[in-house]
Amino acid sequence: MGLCAVLSLVVILAISLGVVHSHALSSSSPSSGSLKKTIIDKCEAFIQNNKSSSANNCQKIWSAFQQAFVGRDPCNVPMEAYDPLIHTVIQDPVCNRMLFWSKTKKIVHDFTEKRDCFLTLEDTLVGFIMNGLTWCGKEESNETFTTGCPGWTDCVNNTVRSFWNRASAAFADAACGDVTAMLNGSIATPFSPTSIFATIEVKRFKAAKVKSLSVVLVTKENKGTTCDDPSLQDLQKEIETKLKYNCKAVPESKIQDCISHPDTACGACCYVAGNLKCISQPIRSYHHLNSLDFVATEI
Repeated sequence: MGLCAVLSLVVILAISLGVVHSHALSSSSPSSGSLKKTIIDKCEAFIQNNKSSSANNCQKIWSAFQQAFVGRDPCNVPMEAYDPLIHTVIQDPVCNRMLFWSKTKKIVHDFTEKRDCFLTLEDTLVGFIMNGLTWCGKEESNETFTTGCPGWTDCVNNTVRSFWNRASAAFADAACGDVTAMLNGSIATPFSPTSIFATIEVKRFKAAKVKSLSVVLVTKENKGTTCDDPSLQDLQKEIETKLKYNCKAVPESKIQDCISHPDTACGACCYVAGNLKCISQPIRSYHHLNSLDFVATEI
């Protein structure tokens, strides 16, 4: 009986390990088909709602996107790998309306979703397509994966982080006229030296194209840091001397009021946001679309 019990235990363990191994394989299975469909669907939805983007070819965008990371170590995809994708997408700059942000993601996108006064990276074609998605490749594989990919901080040159770094660089390169940045006035360092805004975007603002940078310091009912914060003084040192700089602390409730009243003219919202030269006519955009409505499903 003792021998039978041992043999039974061995069989049970073998079956269990087989099930676990099978599950591990399936959990990291490629999902290129579903990711491709999601990206194509989001691309076509954007173009349908933005006639100015009609010159873009969604199939070409998918092909350029894949070239960046398929067959590569997911921790060894530099931002330059996305150059072909960035050059494939046709996106006209929107002078005086470009909105940058750091540590204010929710209120910024609540604002741009409800009001067509400003444009963030996530409101452009390439930003809209990739927002909310995860992807990677593997060495010696032609497949695209949406699970088992490195997280944002797991390695510097991971597929998703490098994409957003490259897309942010392109967005900043296109900045023109008066640009606005919403920073978090409720944290100790509104201008974080490790943020994408600090490490990539600000460094690409050129006085030949950008006239001014208006910082909106979003506060909690006049509490928190002020425009005299040392980190914001560092920001002033980072930008070119010919580029005008101004800062305005704005209670979050004021921005929420602008979000809640769509009948308020863009000019008034721009004043709240600190950009006094923002023109009164709204830009044509797709803000009624939600990029997170398009979710890649596993196959």
